[in-house]
Amino acid sequence: MHEVSATDCLDQRRAGVLLHLTSLPGEGPCGDLGWEAFNFVNFLTDAGVSVWQMLPVGPPQAGDSPYQTSSAHAGSARLIGLGPLVTWGWLPADAGAADSDAAKLERLRQAHQGFLEAASAEERAELAQFCDSQRFWLDDYALYRAIHEEREAPWWQWPKGLRNRDGRSLGQARRRLGKAIDYIRFEQFVFFRQWDALRAHANERGVRLFGDMPIFVAHDSAEVWARPGDFDLNADGTCRVVAGVPPDYFSATGQRWGNPLYRWDQLEKNGFRFWLDRMRTQLRLFDMIRIDHFRGFEAYWEVPAEEETAMNGTWVKAKGDALFMRLRDEFGVLPLIAEDLGVITDEVDALRRRYRMPGMKVLQFAFEGGAANPYLPFHHGRDSVCYTGTHDNDTSLGWYKSIDESLRQHVDDYLGHSQEPMPWPMTRAALASRADLAVVPMQDLMGLDGEHRMNRPGVPTGNWRWRFQWDQLDAQLAHRIKHLIALYGRLQSVD
Repeated sequence: MHEVSATDCLDQRRAGVLLHLTSLPGEGPCGDLGWEAFNFVNFLTDAGVSVWQMLPVGPPQAGDSPYQTSSAHAGSARLIGLGPLVTWGWLPADAGAADSDAAKLERLRQAHQGFLEAASAEERAELAQFCDSQRFWLDDYALYRAIHEEREAPWWQWPKGLRNRDGRSLGQARRRLGKAIDYIRFEQFVFFRQWDALRAHANERGVRLFGDMPIFVAHDSAEVWARPGDFDLNADGTCRVVAGVPPDYFSATGQRWGNPLYRWDQLEKNGFRFWLDRMRTQLRLFDMIRIDHFRGFEAYWEVPAEEETAMNGTWVKAKGDALFMRLRDEFGVLPLIAEDLGVITDEVDALRRRYRMPGMKVLQFAFEGGAANPYLPFHHGRDSVCYTGTHDNDTSLGWYKSIDESLRQHVDDYLGHSQEPMPWPMTRAALASRADLAVVPMQDLMGLDGEHRMNRPGVPTGNWRWRFQWDQLDAQLAHRIKHLIALYGRLQSVD
């Protein structure tokens, strides 16, 4: 695989597209790492796009949110493509379609059996090498998930011996659940094998993969079970306090995320091992990484676990400076982008700049408050990433239709809307920005309205399901995008 440096990713003018893997077209319950992912890379290359941004790729919990996953390391089985398994000879071509998550799981179990029956010596050695190299997270995850599927309950409701990781209880579980553990290891091997192939294809075509890493992890996750001392928990494993954000643009009552909070003193005492391991996995997956809720590394909103909303919380200082210093010592300059939206203090901004992380500028936030608004393009610094909108925003066309008439006239005046229909003026403004990286959601490139947004923060159902189909794309779309990318100096040559 082509080695991509942090400087190569962040210090050149580039254009990106935001599209989660689940939004790719094709058969099955959601987009995945099959052939359509390779086709999308080819589309990006034809359009002159050199960055593909997506959301977290871990195994989602109820509600399908990629920001609440059962592991900080594992890949989601939903994202495994069945086509490559047929090509590799582990799944018969007549296995049948998988139009649901349950059907896909059945096909993956068939593929495991096919591997056991037909895999070559080299493939078996590849699986063994993967399991050995990923032991730092894979053993805990496989055991956690096998027990979870057996008990059908969150880990803090397991019998005390399993909940508290008593050695004898864990040994008995490993013997009892050996076949399930072997399958889970195989599943992760397949995910990473397919991922490595996609990343190699993307890098060879000049496309960098841009990932997203939430600051917090889910309470019911392998890492919290395996490392309870790193998290602020009660003796029975329940949360003492939980993460969230105070009332803001997205929610009048704030957002009570419910994630456990870190014990920063304990993290620092053990050399931030949790974060070193986590970053090692993310760097295997991605060329660039957005850190969601960056301001939480300087101070985080602590909500008592018994509160139903996030309104009655308090800001508590974190140890982000010590963490990022440790990460820099271990990995050098990292290709990190800070999600620094919302109310950002001088201390948060100083932390971001100290470690050379670009921040985010969202154009949908730019047109209120007059010429001093920092999201207006002429205020953007090179060390930033400009977006028309993000996965949490309405589409740009949906946003434009929803704002009041006076603000719409102001937007038209600023962007010169009379020249072409929305959302193209927003896309032009993003690409023209001084920011080294400009990212446009796929929905905006397709000119889609608010019916096609990815997420509505604070709304618990109906999110994360949007997909596009190739026949929705105008035949000249790639040419039009490439023209604008070249016009605004963002076209990269492929080595």
